[in-house]
Amino acid sequence: MTSDFKKLISLWFAEDIGDGDHTTLSCIPDTAMGKSKLIIKENGIIAGVEVAREIFNSFDPALKMTVFINDGAEVKVGDIAFVVEGKVQSLLQTERLMLNIMQRMSGIATLTNTYVQALKGTNTRVLDTRKTTPGLRLIEKEAVKIGGGVNHRIGLYDMIMLKDNHVDFAGGIDKAILLAQEYLKEKGKDLKIEIEVRNFDELDQVMAVGGVHRIMLDNFTPENTLKAVQIIDGKYETESSGGITFATLKDYAQCGVDYISVGALTHSVKSLDISFKAI
Repeated sequence: MTSDFKKLISLWFAEDIGDGDHTTLSCIPDTAMGKSKLIIKENGIIAGVEVAREIFNSFDPALKMTVFINDGAEVKVGDIAFVVEGKVQSLLQTERLMLNIMQRMSGIATLTNTYVQALKGTNTRVLDTRKTTPGLRLIEKEAVKIGGGVNHRIGLYDMIMLKDNHVDFAGGIDKAILLAQEYLKEKGKDLKIEIEVRNFDELDQVMAVGGVHRIMLDNFTPENTLKAVQIIDGKYETESSGGITFATLKDYAQCGVDYISVGALTHSVKSLDISFKAI
Protein backbone atom coordinates (compact mmCIF):
# COMPACT_ATOMS: atom_id res chain seq x y z
CA MET A 1 0.00 0.00 0.00
CA THR A 2 1.42 3.38 -0.98
CA SER A 3 1.84 6.23 1.49
CA ASP A 4 -0.70 8.27 -0.47
CA PHE A 5 -3.27 5.48 -0.10
CA LYS A 6 -2.55 5.25 3.64
CA LYS A 7 -3.21 8.99 3.91
CA LEU A 8 -6.46 8.56 2.00
CA ILE A 9 -7.68 5.84 4.38
CA SER A 10 -6.77 8.05 7.34
CA LEU A 11 -8.85 10.88 5.87
CA TRP A 12 -11.79 8.52 5.32
CA PHE A 13 -11.69 7.39 8.95
CA ALA A 14 -11.26 10.96 10.22
CA GLU A 15 -14.35 12.00 8.27
CA ASP A 16 -16.45 9.15 9.64
CA ILE A 17 -15.22 8.60 13.18
CA GLY A 18 -14.07 12.04 14.27
CA ASP A 19 -13.29 11.97 17.99
CA GLY A 20 -14.84 8.52 18.41
CA ASP A 21 -17.68 6.17 17.48
CA HIS A 22 -19.61 6.92 20.64
CA THR A 23 -22.43 4.53 19.77
CA THR A 24 -20.08 1.55 19.60
CA LEU A 25 -17.90 2.67 22.49
CA SER A 26 -20.93 3.14 24.74
CA CYS A 27 -22.46 -0.31 24.34
CA ILE A 28 -19.75 -2.73 23.17
CA PRO A 29 -17.01 -3.84 25.59
CA ASP A 30 -13.44 -3.43 24.39
CA THR A 31 -12.88 -7.14 25.00
CA ALA A 32 -15.82 -8.38 22.93
CA MET A 33 -14.82 -10.57 19.94
CA GLY A 34 -16.94 -11.54 16.96
CA LYS A 35 -17.30 -12.22 13.23
CA SER A 36 -19.06 -10.45 10.36
CA LYS A 37 -19.69 -11.61 6.79
CA LEU A 38 -19.97 -9.64 3.55
CA ILE A 39 -23.24 -10.65 1.86
CA ILE A 40 -23.97 -9.95 -1.81
CA LYS A 41 -27.54 -8.70 -2.27
CA GLU A 42 -27.47 -7.95 -5.99
CA ASN A 43 -25.98 -9.76 -9.00
CA GLY A 44 -22.90 -8.14 -10.49
CA ILE A 45 -19.10 -7.96 -10.50
CA ILE A 46 -17.39 -7.62 -7.13
CA ALA A 47 -14.64 -5.04 -6.69
CA GLY A 48 -12.85 -3.57 -3.70
CA VAL A 49 -11.98 -6.74 -1.80
CA GLU A 50 -8.31 -5.79 -1.66
CA VAL A 51 -9.14 -2.20 -0.70
CA ALA A 52 -11.34 -3.58 2.10
CA ARG A 53 -8.39 -5.65 3.30
CA GLU A 54 -6.29 -2.47 3.55
CA ILE A 55 -9.09 -0.65 5.39
CA PHE A 56 -9.39 -3.40 7.99
CA ASN A 57 -5.63 -3.72 8.37
CA SER A 58 -5.11 0.02 8.70
CA PHE A 59 -7.68 0.32 11.48
CA ASP A 60 -6.88 -2.87 13.37
CA PRO A 61 -4.09 -5.19 12.14
CA ALA A 62 -5.43 -7.93 14.43
CA LEU A 63 -8.60 -8.31 12.32
CA LYS A 64 -8.51 -11.57 10.38
CA MET A 65 -10.08 -11.56 6.90
CA THR A 66 -10.93 -14.81 5.12
CA VAL A 67 -11.72 -14.22 1.42
CA PHE A 68 -13.95 -16.56 -0.59
CA ILE A 69 -14.55 -14.41 -3.68
CA ASN A 70 -11.87 -12.23 -5.25
CA ASP A 71 -12.03 -8.95 -7.15
CA GLY A 72 -13.44 -9.28 -10.67
CA ALA A 73 -15.57 -12.34 -10.01
CA GLU A 74 -19.23 -12.54 -10.97
CA VAL A 75 -21.38 -12.64 -7.86
CA LYS A 76 -25.03 -13.41 -7.25
CA VAL A 77 -27.53 -12.68 -4.50
CA GLY A 78 -26.68 -14.59 -1.32
CA ASP A 79 -22.96 -15.10 -2.02
CA ILE A 80 -20.58 -14.58 0.91
CA ALA A 81 -17.49 -12.72 -0.31
CA PHE A 82 -15.50 -12.81 2.91
CA VAL A 83 -15.63 -13.14 6.69
CA VAL A 84 -13.79 -10.87 9.11
CA GLU A 85 -13.19 -11.73 12.75
CA GLY A 86 -11.72 -9.84 15.66
CA LYS A 87 -12.74 -7.11 18.06
CA VAL A 88 -16.41 -6.22 17.66
CA GLN A 89 -15.60 -2.54 18.15
CA SER A 90 -13.27 -2.70 15.15
CA LEU A 91 -15.82 -4.54 13.00
CA LEU A 92 -18.45 -1.91 13.72
CA GLN A 93 -16.17 1.08 13.15
CA THR A 94 -14.86 -0.17 9.78
CA GLU A 95 -18.20 -1.44 8.46
CA ARG A 96 -19.64 1.64 6.76
CA LEU A 97 -16.41 2.90 5.25
CA MET A 98 -15.63 -0.52 3.79
CA LEU A 99 -19.18 -0.88 2.44
CA ASN A 100 -19.18 2.59 0.88
CA ILE A 101 -15.98 1.80 -1.02
CA MET A 102 -16.96 -1.72 -2.05
CA GLN A 103 -20.49 -0.79 -3.10
CA ARG A 104 -19.23 2.00 -5.35
CA MET A 105 -16.33 0.01 -6.78
CA SER A 106 -18.56 -2.99 -7.45
CA GLY A 107 -21.15 -0.75 -9.10
CA ILE A 108 -18.48 0.68 -11.41
CA ALA A 109 -17.04 -2.77 -12.20
CA THR A 110 -20.52 -4.14 -12.90
CA LEU A 111 -21.47 -1.28 -15.24
CA THR A 112 -18.10 -1.42 -16.99
CA ASN A 113 -18.53 -5.13 -17.56
CA THR A 114 -21.88 -4.61 -19.29
CA TYR A 115 -20.09 -2.36 -21.80
CA VAL A 116 -17.24 -4.84 -22.16
CA GLN A 117 -19.69 -7.67 -22.87
CA ALA A 118 -21.54 -5.51 -25.41
CA LEU A 119 -18.26 -4.93 -27.29
CA LYS A 120 -17.45 -8.63 -27.56
CA GLY A 121 -16.78 -9.62 -31.16
CA THR A 122 -15.18 -6.26 -31.93
CA ASN A 123 -11.64 -4.94 -31.40
CA THR A 124 -12.88 -1.89 -29.50
CA ARG A 125 -12.09 -1.33 -25.83
CA VAL A 126 -14.05 0.82 -23.39
CA LEU A 127 -12.21 3.67 -21.67
CA ASP A 128 -12.99 5.61 -18.53
CA THR A 129 -12.54 9.40 -18.20
CA ARG A 130 -11.54 12.01 -15.61
CA LYS A 131 -15.20 12.38 -14.61
CA THR A 132 -14.54 10.81 -11.23
CA THR A 133 -15.33 11.61 -7.60
CA PRO A 134 -12.64 13.95 -6.19
CA GLY A 135 -10.40 11.96 -3.87
CA LEU A 136 -11.66 8.60 -5.16
CA ARG A 137 -10.21 8.61 -8.68
CA LEU A 138 -7.63 5.87 -8.17
CA ILE A 139 -10.08 3.37 -6.70
CA GLU A 140 -12.76 4.24 -9.26
CA LYS A 141 -10.33 3.72 -12.12
CA GLU A 142 -9.15 0.49 -10.50
CA ALA A 143 -12.79 -0.65 -10.47
CA VAL A 144 -13.02 0.05 -14.21
CA LYS A 145 -10.03 -2.24 -14.78
CA ILE A 146 -11.54 -4.91 -12.54
CA GLY A 147 -14.68 -4.75 -14.69
CA GLY A 148 -12.63 -5.35 -17.85
CA GLY A 149 -12.31 -1.76 -19.03
CA VAL A 150 -9.19 0.29 -19.79
CA ASN A 151 -7.96 3.37 -18.00
CA HIS A 152 -7.56 6.54 -20.04
CA ARG A 153 -5.04 8.96 -18.52
CA ILE A 154 -5.14 9.01 -14.73
CA GLY A 155 -4.88 12.80 -14.49
CA LEU A 156 -3.46 15.84 -16.22
CA TYR A 157 0.10 14.64 -15.67
CA ASP A 158 0.43 11.32 -17.52
CA MET A 159 -0.69 12.20 -21.05
CA ILE A 160 -1.09 15.27 -23.27
CA MET A 161 -4.73 15.57 -24.25
CA LEU A 162 -5.37 18.48 -26.62
CA LYS A 163 -9.10 19.15 -26.39
CA ASP A 164 -11.16 21.79 -28.19
CA ASN A 165 -10.40 24.57 -25.70
CA HIS A 166 -6.66 23.88 -25.86
CA VAL A 167 -6.76 24.02 -29.64
CA ASP A 168 -8.81 27.22 -29.68
CA PHE A 169 -6.64 29.00 -27.08
CA ALA A 170 -3.41 27.82 -28.78
CA GLY A 171 -4.55 29.25 -32.11
CA GLY A 172 -5.32 26.10 -34.06
CA ILE A 173 -4.57 22.42 -34.58
CA ASP A 174 -1.07 22.84 -35.99
CA LYS A 175 0.07 25.24 -33.26
CA ALA A 176 -1.35 23.08 -30.47
CA ILE A 177 0.43 19.96 -31.72
CA LEU A 178 3.76 21.67 -32.42
CA LEU A 179 3.75 23.45 -29.06
CA ALA A 180 3.02 20.17 -27.28
CA GLN A 181 5.88 18.46 -29.11
CA GLU A 182 8.28 21.30 -28.26
CA TYR A 183 7.20 21.22 -24.63
CA LEU A 184 7.85 17.50 -24.28
CA LYS A 185 11.27 17.85 -25.88
CA GLU A 186 12.18 20.80 -23.68
CA LYS A 187 11.04 19.05 -20.49
CA GLY A 188 12.50 15.68 -21.45
CA LYS A 189 9.15 13.98 -20.96
CA ASP A 190 7.95 10.90 -22.82
CA LEU A 191 4.17 11.35 -22.89
CA LYS A 192 1.68 10.31 -25.52
CA ILE A 193 -0.21 13.05 -27.35
CA GLU A 194 -3.91 12.73 -28.07
CA ILE A 195 -5.88 15.38 -29.94
CA GLU A 196 -9.61 15.92 -30.23
CA VAL A 197 -11.15 16.75 -33.61
CA ARG A 198 -14.68 18.06 -34.12
CA ASN A 199 -14.98 17.75 -37.88
CA PHE A 200 -13.24 16.52 -41.03
CA ASP A 201 -11.42 19.82 -41.57
CA GLU A 202 -9.70 19.44 -38.19
CA LEU A 203 -9.00 15.77 -38.93
CA ASP A 204 -7.32 16.73 -42.21
CA GLN A 205 -5.17 19.25 -40.33
CA VAL A 206 -4.06 16.63 -37.82
CA MET A 207 -3.22 14.17 -40.60
CA ALA A 208 -1.13 16.88 -42.30
CA VAL A 209 0.81 17.82 -39.15
CA GLY A 210 1.15 14.32 -37.63
CA GLY A 211 3.19 13.67 -34.53
CA VAL A 212 0.33 12.43 -32.33
CA HIS A 213 -0.51 9.00 -30.93
CA ARG A 214 -4.31 9.03 -30.82
CA ILE A 215 -7.12 10.99 -32.44
CA MET A 216 -10.37 11.49 -30.56
CA LEU A 217 -13.43 11.81 -32.79
CA ASP A 218 -15.72 14.06 -30.79
CA ASN A 219 -19.47 13.88 -31.41
CA PHE A 220 -19.09 12.19 -34.80
CA THR A 221 -22.03 10.14 -36.06
CA PRO A 222 -21.39 6.44 -36.70
CA GLU A 223 -21.38 7.16 -40.44
CA ASN A 224 -18.78 9.91 -40.08
CA THR A 225 -16.81 7.81 -37.62
CA LEU A 226 -16.46 5.09 -40.25
CA LYS A 227 -15.30 7.64 -42.80
CA ALA A 228 -12.80 9.12 -40.32
CA VAL A 229 -11.38 5.70 -39.42
CA GLN A 230 -10.84 5.05 -43.13
CA ILE A 231 -9.02 8.39 -43.51
CA ILE A 232 -6.79 7.69 -40.50
CA ASP A 233 -6.13 4.20 -41.91
CA GLY A 234 -4.32 2.82 -38.86
CA LYS A 235 -1.71 5.60 -38.72
CA TYR A 236 -2.91 6.61 -35.26
CA GLU A 237 -5.05 5.10 -32.53
CA THR A 238 -8.68 6.19 -32.67
CA GLU A 239 -11.14 7.02 -29.93
CA SER A 240 -14.84 7.86 -30.14
CA SER A 241 -16.33 10.18 -27.55
CA GLY A 242 -19.37 12.36 -26.95
CA GLY A 243 -23.04 11.49 -27.10
CA ILE A 244 -22.45 7.74 -27.21
CA THR A 245 -25.04 5.69 -25.32
CA PHE A 246 -25.18 2.01 -24.49
CA ALA A 247 -27.69 1.64 -27.34
CA THR A 248 -25.29 3.12 -29.92
CA LEU A 249 -22.10 1.59 -28.50
CA LYS A 250 -21.91 -1.30 -30.96
CA ASP A 251 -22.59 1.02 -33.92
CA TYR A 252 -19.42 2.95 -33.13
CA ALA A 253 -17.38 -0.17 -32.41
CA GLN A 254 -18.32 -1.61 -35.79
CA CYS A 255 -16.70 1.43 -37.39
CA GLY A 256 -13.35 0.04 -36.26
CA VAL A 257 -12.37 2.57 -33.56
CA ASP A 258 -9.80 1.34 -31.06
CA TYR A 259 -11.49 2.90 -28.04
CA ILE A 260 -14.80 4.36 -26.90
CA SER A 261 -14.64 6.61 -23.83
CA VAL A 262 -17.62 6.55 -21.49
CA GLY A 263 -17.88 9.09 -18.67
CA ALA A 264 -20.92 7.32 -17.25
CA LEU A 265 -18.73 4.46 -15.98
CA THR A 266 -17.73 6.64 -13.05
CA HIS A 267 -19.99 9.69 -12.92
CA SER A 268 -23.45 8.09 -13.16
CA VAL A 269 -22.96 4.70 -11.57
CA LYS A 270 -25.37 2.91 -9.23
CA SER A 271 -23.72 1.24 -6.26
CA LEU A 272 -24.07 -2.54 -5.92
CA ASP A 273 -26.15 -3.68 -2.96
CA ILE A 274 -23.88 -5.33 -0.38
CA SER A 275 -24.19 -5.72 3.39
CA PHE A 276 -21.91 -6.62 6.30
CA LYS A 277 -23.70 -8.63 8.96
CA ALA A 278 -22.75 -10.15 12.28
CA ILE A 279 -22.48 -13.92 12.35
